[in-house]
Amino acid sequence: MSAVTSTRRGNGRARKPLLYVVASLGLLVMATPFLWMALSAFKTKKDLTASPPVWIPSEWTLQNFRDLLDQLDMPQYFLNSVIVAVLVTVCNLLFCSMLGYALAKLNFSGRSKVFGVVLAALMVPANLMVLPLFVLINQMNLLDTYAGLVLPFAAGAFGVFLMRQFMQSIPDELLEAARMDGAGEWYIFWRIVLPLVKPALATLTIFTFLGSWNNFIWPLIATNDPHKYTLPVALATFANDPNRTVGGGNGMLMAGSLLVVLPVLVVFAVLQRHFTQGIATAGMK
Repeated sequence: MSAVTSTRRGNGRARKPLLYVVASLGLLVMATPFLWMALSAFKTKKDLTASPPVWIPSEWTLQNFRDLLDQLDMPQYFLNSVIVAVLVTVCNLLFCSMLGYALAKLNFSGRSKVFGVVLAALMVPANLMVLPLFVLINQMNLLDTYAGLVLPFAAGAFGVFLMRQFMQSIPDELLEAARMDGAGEWYIFWRIVLPLVKPALATLTIFTFLGSWNNFIWPLIATNDPHKYTLPVALATFANDPNRTVGGGNGMLMAGSLLVVLPVLVVFAVLQRHFTQGIATAGMK
């Protein structure tokens, strides 16, 4: 028996270097487009149009960022993206956690049916909801407004499902003890339940912020006023502008794309520990 165990351990040790090599190759493939974008943001027009392509800039420059700020109202677009992404994230954290708590820990008539609706909503492709949402937002006169960009995504079925699954792991005895001590449901929710589901909140924050920040279809449809454009829409509009120069324009696109990616990386870096813990905990459920 010990010989079999030793053989298995030996095979596991022999496979580890191979796994590291495969993982490193996968990481390289995934990171190559990002590295190309980041390096191209600092290239001159000569390097951008060089043949064969030049990876490392022969001369580092910030001119692409200066030209981008001169030709596009980047501070306004950046502010629009921040406002929309932050509001959507905060609304999802609040509403999804409230509904998740109700579905996980409160007994009320029709709870299973409500959860069934949530599961059904997860199966509906997001693209099918674009037209109904546009008609609704248009009838409410919310086009070209922050409310029109935020309200359709203020709560999501995925967030409700995620919070419900995490909150089910909280012992009912803990909540019953709090109720016996005179604590109300709001106190239990804010002071007991939410601190226990920080990994789930961090996971939901990353997914929601990433989805809202990179959202392109809905802001493109719901905004006609350029002052309400988010960064993805503004960059796509600039990319399709026939008046932009090829080399310099591509450099500005790379610079703009880098500015779009950086906030997401910052959010992920700040919440990485909780996010990893949330994924690991979810895997044990």
